[in-house]
Amino acid sequence: MSEAVLKLSGISRSYQSGSDKLEVLKSAGLEICPGEVVALVAPSGTGKSTMLHLAGLLERPDSGDVEIAGQNCTKLSDRKRTLIRRHEVGFVYQFHHLQGEFSALENVVLPQMIAGVKKREAAERASGLLEAVGLKDRIHHRPAKLSGGEQQRVAIVRALANGPKLLLADEPTGNLDPNTSDAVFEVLIKLVRENGMAALIATHNLDLAGKMDRLVSLKDGKVVAA
Repeated sequence: MSEAVLKLSGISRSYQSGSDKLEVLKSAGLEICPGEVVALVAPSGTGKSTMLHLAGLLERPDSGDVEIAGQNCTKLSDRKRTLIRRHEVGFVYQFHHLQGEFSALENVVLPQMIAGVKKREAAERASGLLEAVGLKDRIHHRPAKLSGGEQQRVAIVRALANGPKLLLADEPTGNLDPNTSDAVFEVLIKLVRENGMAALIATHNLDLAGKMDRLVSLKDGKVVAA
């Protein structure tokens, strides 16, 4: 088996709530390999978002290690963590968070330019990705002129624009109707498989979860098979 793209080892995370200490994750562990799509299915409040934030280097664990593409990121400086997040990790959320003043094309070009890609090259890649998800005739439309499913496809393409090794998604189809949700999910999985990424997708949709390679959940602060 290929080396894990994401490896969480002994991860613990707690939050202070007044005088109480809320332990969300307790020595949790998880590994995801290239091309593998893992569903994270757990009730609200059990730590799904916390796990995604830790995996995406948006938070630091109280203890334990977070490795992405073979590099232990836990004790790196904020600057180095930002660079890894920018180049190695893609995020997709329930709400698309597109920049309303920019077109679909420009929304996909921007993260590439931030990562140092020249504008022409970024535009060519953005055009190709948008065409691949069926938006060839919509690339110059602003988000307000796109349907919910189209907006989320743009958000997915934006997350993949810099060729990340790891994709993290938090209810990526939760804001869509069932038919649109299925179509967008198929696009997401297709792109993950084609690009050999590892993906961790939090969802309440058991039908979608059943289409992934395996299901995990959170119980008593630990990752368990669902």
